[in-house]
Amino acid sequence: MGDRSWKAELGERVPSDLGREIDAFETELRLRKDGRIEEKLFAEARLRHGVYGQRYDNGERHDGVAPQRLTFPSGELTKGPSTLWDAPGMQRIKLPMGRFSPEQMDVVADLAEECSDGIVHITTRQDVQLHFVHIDDTPDLMRRLAAVGITTKEACGNAVRNVTACPRSGVCAGEAFDVTPYADALVWFLMGHPDTQDFGRKFKPAFSGCKTEACGLTNMHDLGAIAKTRVVDGREERGFELYVGGGLGAVPQAARLVAEFLPVEELLPWAQAVARVFGRLGEKKNRARARIKFLVAKLGVDEFTRLVREERDKLPHDPRWTAFLADLHTTDDRPLEPGAPLEPGPRTPALERWLRTNVLAQRQPGYAIATVALPLGDLTSDQLRVLAGIVRRFTGDTARTTVEQNIVLRWVPEARLPELYAALSAAGLGDAGAGTIEDITACPGTDTCKLGISSSRGLATELRRRLTVLPEARAAAVDALRIKTSGCFNACGQHHIAELGFLGVSRNVNGRRVPHFQVVLGGQWRHNAGSFGLAIGAVPSKRIPDVVTRVTALYVAERAAGESFQQFIQRIGKARIRAVLEDLMAVPAHADAPDMYRDWGDPREYTIGDMGVGECAGEVVPFVEFGLAASEREVFEAQLMLDRGEAPEAARAAYLAMVQAARALTRHVFQDLRADDPEDVVREFRARLCETKLFYDPFAGDKFATFLFRAHAAANNGGSAAARADAARERVEEATLFVDAAHACYARLVEKRAAP
Repeated sequence: MGDRSWKAELGERVPSDLGREIDAFETELRLRKDGRIEEKLFAEARLRHGVYGQRYDNGERHDGVAPQRLTFPSGELTKGPSTLWDAPGMQRIKLPMGRFSPEQMDVVADLAEECSDGIVHITTRQDVQLHFVHIDDTPDLMRRLAAVGITTKEACGNAVRNVTACPRSGVCAGEAFDVTPYADALVWFLMGHPDTQDFGRKFKPAFSGCKTEACGLTNMHDLGAIAKTRVVDGREERGFELYVGGGLGAVPQAARLVAEFLPVEELLPWAQAVARVFGRLGEKKNRARARIKFLVAKLGVDEFTRLVREERDKLPHDPRWTAFLADLHTTDDRPLEPGAPLEPGPRTPALERWLRTNVLAQRQPGYAIATVALPLGDLTSDQLRVLAGIVRRFTGDTARTTVEQNIVLRWVPEARLPELYAALSAAGLGDAGAGTIEDITACPGTDTCKLGISSSRGLATELRRRLTVLPEARAAAVDALRIKTSGCFNACGQHHIAELGFLGVSRNVNGRRVPHFQVVLGGQWRHNAGSFGLAIGAVPSKRIPDVVTRVTALYVAERAAGESFQQFIQRIGKARIRAVLEDLMAVPAHADAPDMYRDWGDPREYTIGDMGVGECAGEVVPFVEFGLAASEREVFEAQLMLDRGEAPEAARAAYLAMVQAARALTRHVFQDLRADDPEDVVREFRARLCETKLFYDPFAGDKFATFLFRAHAAANNGGSAAARADAARERVEEATLFVDAAHACYARLVEKRAAP
C-alpha cells in the first residue's frame, strides 16, 4: 500500500484494543521475517488474524479467470512461490451475522482493488475473503477495516470463528424472535476470552430463528442455538434450544441437544462453560480428532451435558452475561422510508422471474427482502461500490451476507422493487434464480485452496451455465433442489447437506490421475441442515453435469405426489441410483477422451506424469486397481445395508472395505505380502505404510489411517458400538474417506516412481 501511514492517518478511528493487537501482529511479522520467531508460533498468530497462505499457480486461477498482474515488494510474481513471503495469500474478514454496511463495503472494495485481485468473495460462513493479498499489506488492511467496525481477529486458527445467523433475523414471519442481539452479544463476549484460547481446533457457533427452515444451519455447528419461546404464568419467556457437537468435515456429525430450553440469561455463561469443557478435555495432539464433535461422541451427550452444567455452576458471575439484555434494540435495522405495496402493472419476463425467485415478503407490511445472487460468491470491487450506493439509496444500512454466498437487502419498500432491480441489473448484479437449483454453492477448491483436489468452482460454473438455459422449462420440483460442491473432504462447500452434493477426489487410471467427484445424494438443507447425504460413488469430473441431468430427470419422472427428494432417494434406494449412473463412472482411455483427464477451466492435463519404466503394469498395477475398486464396491454395499436398517452389518462391511483397500495398497508396495486375515493385513499396513509415512497425507496427516485402526479395534472388541445406526453411519463415512485416501496414496506412489 505504498508509504502512506494509515496508522497515523486513521488515528482514533481504530478502536484502541484492536489497534494494540494489530500493532503486536505487525511486530510479530517483522520478527518472523528477521528469523527471530519460529514459524510454528507465527503461523498461529497470523491465522488468528485471518491471514492464510493460499494455493498459487503461476498467476492463474483454475476457473480460467486470470487475476490482474500484481506487483509486490518482492517484485512481480511470475512463478509459483516458495514461501509465504514470496507470494500473496488470503485475508479472511469476519462479518458477524453477515452484517455489512455501505461504509464497510466501500472500504472492502478499496482494499480489494488496492491489494488484492479486485474480487470480493463471500464465503459459506458469511465472511468476506480477499485473495492474492501480500502479507506485508495486512497490518494496514486490518487498520482500515477496524476503522469501520470490522475485525479479522480470530477469523481463522484454533478459536471461535465467525458467529453466523439467519440473514432474515428480525424480518422473518416464521421466527420465534430476532436472534441478532443475542448472537452479537456472543460475538464480543467470546472473542479473545481467556476461556477460548486453548482449543485444539476451531469452534463455530450459529443462530437460527426457527427450526423448520435452513436459517442458521445449527445442526452442523459446534454450538447451535435455535430461538424458542414458552409461556410461564401468563408471561412469554425467550430461550434457546441449545445444540453442541455438530460438524461437517471429513465425517459429518449432527449436533446433539444439550438444553431443551435455555433462558436467554444463560446463553453466555453456558457458552463459556462449553468452551471451558472443550478447552480442558478436547484433543490437542491429533488434529484429526480435535473438533468438539469428537469430544461429545467420546463422552456421550449426557456426560458432556453434565460436565457443562457442573462447569456453569463453578463460574464466577460476569456482568457481561446479562448487560446486553437491557437494550435489545441496539442491533435493530432502521428502514430508510415507509413501506409501500408493489403496484400491479406490466413487467418484463426478466423482472417477473427476479421477483419470483429473489424476493420474499417481510413480516413488516409493505417491505421485502431482496437477494443479490452472486455466482460463486464473487463480485468485483466496482460492483461492491455500486452496491454500497444502492443500499444507501434503497434501504439505508441493512445488507447481510448469506451462507449461500449471496447478499440480501432488507427493508426494501415493495413499491421500489422494479427500480431496485433496474439498478442491480445495470451493475451486473441482477441475476435471478436465488434459492433455486442454479444458485450453486462452491468452496474455493483448486483455485486458491491448498487442500483442493478437484475444481469445485469450475464445476459450479459449468453447472450454472447449463442450468440457466431455459430455466422456465425446469420442473418446479427440480427448481427447489440445492447443489453444493466441495473441492476436498473438508466440506467447505457443505456438500453433505445438499440434495445433490459433490466432493472432489482423484483417481489413478492406467498411470494417469483423473479428477473425480464423489456423488453425495439426499442431504437436507431445510430444518437447519436436518440430515446428511451419503456418497454413492465417484464420477469423473467432466461427467458430473450428466449426473445432474439423469438424477433430476429420474426424480421428475418417478417421484410420488408431494415426495421430497430425500424421500425419493430413500424409497428407490441407492442401488437404483447407482445403476442409473454406473456407465458414467467408467473412464475411457486417454487417447479416446483426453479432455476427461483435465479439470474444469484448466487446459492442462490433471496428471503429473505417467508410470515410469519398470512398472509391472501387467501384474502389479491391475491388482491394486482391482483391489481398490473392490473396496469401493464394498463401501457401497455397506451404504445399502445402512439404508435397510442393518447397522451392524453395514459397520462390518465398511470395516472390511477398509481392510480390502489396505491389503491392495500394501501388496502393491510390498509384493511379498500375501496376508488375507484382517489382523495380519492391518499389522502389515501399519508397519509398512503408516510407520514409513508412505500413507501419510500431505494435508490430512494420519487422519485416514486412524479410521482403519479404530474400526479394527472395535471389530476385535465385538463391534458393539457400531451396532448403533449413528455409529454405523460414521463407520461408512470413514470407509469412504479411507478408500479415497488409498486411491490418493496409490497415485502418489505411481508419480514418485515415474519421476526422473
